[in-house]
Amino acid sequence: MTNIIEITDFNTPELDVYARLTEAQLLNKDRPKDGLFIAESPKVIERALDAGYEPVSILTEDRHIEGEGREIIQRCSDIPVYTAEFDVLTQLTGFKLTRGMLCAMRRKPLPSVKELCEGASRIAVLENVMNPTNVGAVMRSAAALNMDAVLLTPGCSNPLYRRAIRVSMGTVFQIPWTFIRQEDAGFSGTEFHISGAEANVLWPDAGMNFLNKLGLRTAAMALTDDSVSIDDNDVCGEKKLAIILGTEGEGLLQRTVDLCDYTVRIPMSHGVDSLNVAAASAVAFWQLGNH
Repeated sequence: MTNIIEITDFNTPELDVYARLTEAQLLNKDRPKDGLFIAESPKVIERALDAGYEPVSILTEDRHIEGEGREIIQRCSDIPVYTAEFDVLTQLTGFKLTRGMLCAMRRKPLPSVKELCEGASRIAVLENVMNPTNVGAVMRSAAALNMDAVLLTPGCSNPLYRRAIRVSMGTVFQIPWTFIRQEDAGFSGTEFHISGAEANVLWPDAGMNFLNKLGLRTAAMALTDDSVSIDDNDVCGEKKLAIILGTEGEGLLQRTVDLCDYTVRIPMSHGVDSLNVAAASAVAFWQLGNH
């Protein structure tokens, strides 16, 4: 039988995971097996459950117990379901955006780059995209517009941060993704949140070399003198292609552009020189994806 527990006090410890733990604390990079994330809204929670993520607890408005969240609660009958009135739950930052239901879930081990790239013909690569909103939007475009998987460099925001999941509408659970880690590029160790000189060695040089070894040609989205249009026949005709997009403002590292097989641009009008990375990704994935 479902364990439904009524919450009347916002400061109760059971709400810590939803209200007071930071994204870094949820990620728990020192003990990744204990890492958690928060899925928001019934639709997103359903997509996470369908993808095999393990629920830990649920927090929901009382009206959802026999309403929109009923099926989810039935699927998660062996975990605590915390419930409260709307006035208590609105003390959680952003609760009005969650459609009244949250679920704490365990993270799964990340697949290797090799696993994701085997059999894939179109890969999106995000380089140092730090804004979770943009990461979520790119993931949604990748899932919708014919990408087989998404790779992220060590400097990217995690796709399982709450804002990224919310913006992606749960598509982070539908498209395969992983970080480019040390072991993927021939280094020892498993930690992917690295910084400084070691990160620069891992990406772009070692990481790009590894993509080439997997048979992928690479296309940098960048404005350079030798950029070709996004509808270039040679680029579109590549059997295996990695489309690399950079961070907001600064764009791709020059070293990344230098190492790529192609540099690609989206033709612009009215004097506009570029698009936000989320908008650019949608255009690129539509044009270069497998239709």
